[in-house]
Parts: sequence; structure tokens; C-alpha cells
Amino acid sequence: MLSNIVGQNPVFDVTPTSGLLDLLKGARHYFSQGIEFQAQEPQLMDKAFAGFCRGGLEGYAAGLTDKPWLLDKSRGWGIHYPFLDAFYPDPKIICMVRDPVDIFCSMERNLRKAKLRNPGLVKPEKMLNTSLEKRLDYWSNSDPVGLALEHLQDILRQGIDQQMLFIRYEDLCVHPQQELDRFYAYLGIESYPHHDFNNVEQITQEDDRVYGIFGDHKINSKVSLEPSQALDILGKSLCDKIRRRYSWLYERFGRSYS
Repeated sequence: MLSNIVGQNPVFDVTPTSGLLDLLKGARHYFSQGIEFQAQEPQLMDKAFAGFCRGGLEGYAAGLTDKPWLLDKSRGWGIHYPFLDAFYPDPKIICMVRDPVDIFCSMERNLRKAKLRNPGLVKPEKMLNTSLEKRLDYWSNSDPVGLALEHLQDILRQGIDQQMLFIRYEDLCVHPQQELDRFYAYLGIESYPHHDFNNVEQITQEDDRVYGIFGDHKINSKVSLEPSQALDILGKSLCDKIRRRYSWLYERFGRSYS
């Protein structure tokens, strides 16, 4: 949702889920393992590779847009801040956070919607993910939810969060202009006064079929906060379990979640 709101500003181009970081990570892997690079002077190779990465990043952006700002969407940017900072100093990274109980509720709701199609998650013959509690444990320890939350905790432990801007989903829905003002202040540019939070066009387009039943990138045209369904879908005991498991997140981003 944030990307599509920001996309109302004519100086910004915004992407759907992006593979740019994966391109850079792939190059980093070969640079780290390739004997051709290992056989040469390390400092010179580091300088050359940093130039390669910066040129690749800027060339990718220039190929997408001629606008002065590009908001590239990837949940991996935060945890890779040190890598990015090594060739693109002081990068600006914005991270959306949401109450974990609502994230897990959304996963379970999407699973229940798949009435005709079997996503292969539940395997009765092996008793894998055959109960709601088992599915929550599975999602807590797998991509995308578990990995993203683990990365977030590591970001906090490393102190990377001090260089980032965090926007709570709930705050964006309730006070969108206030959160957009924070966004622009973080970037050091003038706030855009013409955002229309009652008519947000879906600018970013991606084929959710490639993500399976959990792919859902459609947004509502009006920015508003829908009532949580977590208590009805998950039940109180499992909501409490999630809150205990991610107590560090509630401590960092506010007890109003609980």
C-alpha cells in the first residue's frame, strides 16, 4: 500500500516486489567464491566490485525510470544494509511493520480460501501442519513470515534500525498524512501535499499466481484500517502465544498492538 501512495508523487517511481537485491546478492556470491577474484589484490578487487554493484544498481534504476526517486520494494534490503552501505553509502530503507497476530491471521485466512486447490502445505499422512497451531509454528520458521521476522529481530540486535525508518501499518492506515510526512522527512525532501488517501490507484502490478495462494498484492483504493479478525480466526490462546513469541517486537514498536 505504501508504494502506491508514494507513487502519487510525480517525482517517485515505485516497483512491485523487486528482484534487484537478488541480482546483487548473486554477483556478491560469485565475487566471494570466484578464484579469479581471489587470485588478485584484495583491496583493488573490493574497490572494483563496489563500483560494479553501484553501477549495476544505478543502471537498473535508470532503465526503469527517468524520475529522480525510485522506491524499490524488497523485504531483504534491511538485513543487507551493511552490504548496500559498502557500495552505496547511507542508503535510505523504509520498513513496514504490522501486528504479528494479524499477519498470521492473514496467512490462515488465505489457506482457508483455497477450497478447490491444495497448496501442499497440509500433509495428513505425515501429520504435518494438520492443525492451526502447527501451521502457526510452520509459518514462524519458514519464508516469508518467519524469515522476515527473524531478519527484523537481527536488524534490531545489530543496531541497523537506527539507520532505517519504520512505519507501522496501523499508523499508516489511521494517520496516513502524518506517516507520509515522516517518510519525506527521513529522505530529506519536501513533503507532498496532494496525496489522495481516498483514491489510491494500484500502480504496482504483479501476477499473484506465481506466489500461490498466499500471493495477495491487491490494495484497497481507500486507506483505512479494517478491524482485526485475529481473535475470531486464531483464538485467544494462539494470539497470546504469538505475542509471547514476538514480545521483542511489541517492546520495540509499541504495546498498543497487544
